[in-house]
Amino acid sequence: MAELTDAELRKELVALGYRPGPITATTRKVYLKKLGCLRAEFLCFASVVLLLIFVGILVVKMMGSGWLDTEENFNLLPVDCEKRTDDFCQAKQKDVVMNVLHELYNYLSVQAGNFECGNPENLKSKCIWVSEAKDHVVNITGSSPQKFEAALHWILNSNKDLGIWLKGKDLSEQVTKVEEVFCLESAHPQMGLGCRFRRAVVTAIMNLFLFFWCLITLWGILLFLRYRWRKMEEEEQAMYEMVKKIIAVVQDHYKEWERNLERYPYVGIFHVRDSLIPPQSRKKMKRVWERAVDFLASNESRIQTESHRVAGEDMLVWRWTQPSYVSDSEH
Repeated sequence: MAELTDAELRKELVALGYRPGPITATTRKVYLKKLGCLRAEFLCFASVVLLLIFVGILVVKMMGSGWLDTEENFNLLPVDCEKRTDDFCQAKQKDVVMNVLHELYNYLSVQAGNFECGNPENLKSKCIWVSEAKDHVVNITGSSPQKFEAALHWILNSNKDLGIWLKGKDLSEQVTKVEEVFCLESAHPQMGLGCRFRRAVVTAIMNLFLFFWCLITLWGILLFLRYRWRKMEEEEQAMYEMVKKIIAVVQDHYKEWERNLERYPYVGIFHVRDSLIPPQSRKKMKRVWERAVDFLASNESRIQTESHRVAGEDMLVWRWTQPSYVSDSEH
């Protein structure tokens, strides 16, 4: 902080919500101390905010869709089959198929949960082959394979979210027939509290990492922009200093010509450059020099740019246009 200029010190104090009075040699130490306190308060506040964000992400993740039991969706299935004409309702086997659906949902959700939480059964995918799911449900419920197919028909024809996805061999295409079903996947994996907590912590940490990464990136961009602005200001100041030196050289040359100390009333532009900038600095000062030349051409009426043949070569020269005490005609 001790390296801050008075303007930068005032700017940071104002940005942190404090309006300082005049900054002098006496008050500067006080304001530097105040800036340190304000920065510490800001960092403390930022830490609290980040902690709250972390806790919020953790809670939201743990209270996500997988946390709720979706069996309520099955209870929302239509129970009035008297006015329906599909094969399922005509057979009046709703209770059996509902039992199949419940068992299928539980089986798929447990398998998906195991896959998400370490995959102890070494499953290749959360999508369980339809034959494997059918064998399990038929063995547990004692129902016939036809009832399992009727449950799949129910899933295909229902417009409600039953938490079961039917997928074909091409996972990107939508299944429209039971014959096309290749595997089944749960949309709501059942995971233990420890697994959910670990996943929520990992998600929260990843989100915070992304947040910090974005924050660091933005901070880096801000530092780069501040560096560029400072360099532009330094370059502009160097350009104005170069303009002053050029004016002085051209004016002095013209005065010497008036005293018959120079042969010509003008001086070559590159000659001025070579006299003002040492060889080792010309590459570094090239942009400053070019900006100074452009500035003189656009804003300085006392210096006129001309083209003359000097030593058998055409070159651009500068001429001072305000004679001091001897006019050109007297020469």
